[in-house]
Amino acid sequence: MKDRGFDTLSIHAGHEGFEPDSMSTPIYQSVAFPYADAKEAAEIFRGEKPGYTYGRWDNPTVQVFEKRMAALEGAQSAIATGSGMSAIMMLAHQLCDEGDEFVSSNRVYGGTFGLFGEGFRKMGIKVNWVTEPESLDEWKAAITPKTKFLFVESPSNPGLFIGDIAALSALAKEHGLPLIADNTITTPALQQPISLGADTVVHSTTKFICGNASSLGGIICGTEEVIEGIRQGCMRYLGPAMAPFNAWLNLLGLETLSLRMAKHCSNALAIAEFLEKHPLVESVNYPGLSSNPYHAIGNKQMKGFSSLMSFIIKGTYDDATTIIDSLDLMIHATHLGTAKTIVTHPASTTHSAMGEEEMKKAGIPATLIRLSIGLEEEADLIADIEQALANVKSAVAV
Repeated sequence: MKDRGFDTLSIHAGHEGFEPDSMSTPIYQSVAFPYADAKEAAEIFRGEKPGYTYGRWDNPTVQVFEKRMAALEGAQSAIATGSGMSAIMMLAHQLCDEGDEFVSSNRVYGGTFGLFGEGFRKMGIKVNWVTEPESLDEWKAAITPKTKFLFVESPSNPGLFIGDIAALSALAKEHGLPLIADNTITTPALQQPISLGADTVVHSTTKFICGNASSLGGIICGTEEVIEGIRQGCMRYLGPAMAPFNAWLNLLGLETLSLRMAKHCSNALAIAEFLEKHPLVESVNYPGLSSNPYHAIGNKQMKGFSSLMSFIIKGTYDDATTIIDSLDLMIHATHLGTAKTIVTHPASTTHSAMGEEEMKKAGIPATLIRLSIGLEEEADLIADIEQALANVKSAVAV
């Protein structure tokens, strides 16, 4: 199956040999699996015989999803988790001990920023932030003898920074370190970080993989050694497992992933081009625009630029919220990656816990509006934004 095309893998990978066979992978809504005898139970727990141990560690439905994601990312193995945040937490827990450090771009999702800066601090693990992640020298300067891995979210939420994954991989290898890439925004349909040199990939499957805001989930794709280390170790005693029903929903999402991502990309580019020409818009963060500073590197390592974008208006915080409140079709929510277009104000919601100083460093002003462009008709989306922008009465709009 590994030599099949992406769309074929999206539909079939992981289901080979599934018994009893079925058109749709069944939902094994069970936390335990009976054994033939004590000998079999011991062999399964020791990893000497295939089988399932307990719902917190493994499950037939979840296993199909894990195998399919590993195939799509070109990884040896994968382990699903209850959320994207728990995927990152489990991976860091596996790679770090108390007193260790890691290096990350500061262009990350607000929850990731909080986990790295506050959550890991309480665990005795230190993050060294790279505040100019476009510079490889800045990454190099942040590495210390205690560094255990490099982390990049590319493209990033909400500023759409794109890291040079191949260059970061080369730097990591120079220092004997793994590179972890958060591939949530592009999905493997548009970017496969492992093929570019990353060692491990994480996702919030809650976003594009699921595609309709119906289930939380996360996944780690990487080497057999790392994944099994997590499965036999911290997954057993920390336990943020993915529910079988959520895995089933994600499997359904994967079957249409590349089709959805293509539509997301075409819609998003049309919206970005409209916004770039609007007199009220100061700048647009969307790498699909030829004017964007990340356009070249994005073209080099991605097959498309996904649906996430943000734009900064020539106005005030009140103007930004007026625009958001005036939208009729677009949904105001703190989410992204769904069939429905979503608008968010990061400075007051998803990234507010960073504080003004850190948001400033990350390029998130109060006048920034984030859009996750959905699958609606392009003309309807443009019309909705146009009428919302027209509601701003500030002099800058004149």
